[in-house]
Amino acid sequence: MIAVAAYKSVYAVDEVERKLKSLPAESHEQLRHTYTRMIEAGGQRLAIKPAQLPDMDALQQELPNFGEPLEDIRRAVALAVDSRDAIEVTPMLLLGEPGIGKTHFARRVAALLGTSWALAPMNALTAGWILSGSSSQWKGSRPGKVFETLVQGEFANPVVVIDEIDKAASSVQYDPLGALYSLLEHDTAQHFTDEFAEVPIDCSAVVWVATANDASTIPDPILNRLNVYEIDPPDEAGRRAIAARLYRDVRESHDWGGVFPEALSDSALDALAHVSPREMRRLVNGAFGAAKVAGRQELLPQDFARANARRRARIGFMQ
Repeated sequence: MIAVAAYKSVYAVDEVERKLKSLPAESHEQLRHTYTRMIEAGGQRLAIKPAQLPDMDALQQELPNFGEPLEDIRRAVALAVDSRDAIEVTPMLLLGEPGIGKTHFARRVAALLGTSWALAPMNALTAGWILSGSSSQWKGSRPGKVFETLVQGEFANPVVVIDEIDKAASSVQYDPLGALYSLLEHDTAQHFTDEFAEVPIDCSAVVWVATANDASTIPDPILNRLNVYEIDPPDEAGRRAIAARLYRDVRESHDWGGVFPEALSDSALDALAHVSPREMRRLVNGAFGAAKVAGRQELLPQDFARANARRRARIGFMQ
């Protein structure tokens, strides 16, 4: 897919220069390095979009349970492709059980739009500052994921995944989701200030994708800023399509994959059709090794059973 791009100002270099000049000589060395790097990189980033409405049939087949959010993205792209406007995608929440492909969906959307993507895991110990950064006055402080993605990257409109947003633990002192109240609103996102660098950056073109298993713990003001899509687990036909895609991905990403056939047999697909997409990748990786050890250049149903048995044995040993 051919893409078109225009430069967008993400931050003002003269503002960064003023910040750098005002730093005391004994100031935070990492902050000084951050300002220097920002000046060298310049404040312009590419806002990219497809040059024409992409054929999404293959993506619909690859992600059969994501039809509704994919259709909304198609509409957003359709509005922008023949104009000078950037793509505007309403922030979305993908709600569904673990392992059904929510994060993979975000990666594929980034590829569809021709941009980059970044993951902000809200279940991490650092979730308190992961979006907005931490003050440079604190020991071990650093910029947040949003700042890093825009300042260190090349795109003004990356896809940022707020992974497991329902796992964010708030406290009296700090709300890890507090930054989203401004980031998810177009007008206020134009002047988002990371707590580390304290330089306004324009985040208005960011494509936001949040994922969650349960929406009940997400504050209503955040939910009201998101289009919520309930993602059902794929049916058997959908799981077969996902298994076929995972097999191709693993095969094509390794030099040794060339000795294996381009597609899985029907019997091998049948063996994978009863497991989750997350489990499929583990089984496919293990099955390639099992087939190689057996001296075969094709995956058979028993290869998945052996890979699954070895994994269960390891889990049992650890318990």
